[in-house]
Amino acid sequence: KELERSARLRQTCLNCPCFYRNSPMSEPVSPAPTGPSAPGTDALSQLGRQTVAPTCPEEAVLERVPAPHQDRKYVVRFTAPEFTSLCPVTGQPDFAHIVIDYIPGKWIVESKSLKLYLTSFRNHGAFHEDCSVTIASRLVELLDPQWLRIGAYWYPRGGMPIDVFWQTGAAPEGVWIPSQDVPGYRGRG
Repeated sequence: KELERSARLRQTCLNCPCFYRNSPMSEPVSPAPTGPSAPGTDALSQLGRQTVAPTCPEEAVLERVPAPHQDRKYVVRFTAPEFTSLCPVTGQPDFAHIVIDYIPGKWIVESKSLKLYLTSFRNHGAFHEDCSVTIASRLVELLDPQWLRIGAYWYPRGGMPIDVFWQTGAAPEGVWIPSQDVPGYRGRG
């Protein structure tokens, strides 16, 4: 019954004005393309499908779609405040707040595939620095962005937080790049 209710709600939403991109005061426009009809999405293997979480980063499939507005420079931000991996020596869990900013070139990362990729680190043993730079490097390889940076704010284990920062180079001029605004660790107060 819950699946039927969910399907009815989705269909209702497709027919209501909130689905349209313009404000309620303007004339409705055609709905935004979805599923296989959206440009560049026919090759996606995970979005809109039930997907098993990968067990390691090497197994994870990162996917991309054509970037909208390729004639403009804009920043895309992903924040993963509950990222986890394992210490490669002790097997103890490590936790981080990760912020990824990038300026697209021809491609943007498909967000479900990115979430699954980040989740794949859950049982992966690697040092903080390795996890952080591996994530950024894999995105650079996939997307060839104009610019990318990662800020990985790791929670302390052994009494010392480790924060890892990496970027591809200087940010292009004329682009607003907000601060990552993740406060430094201050203990339990």
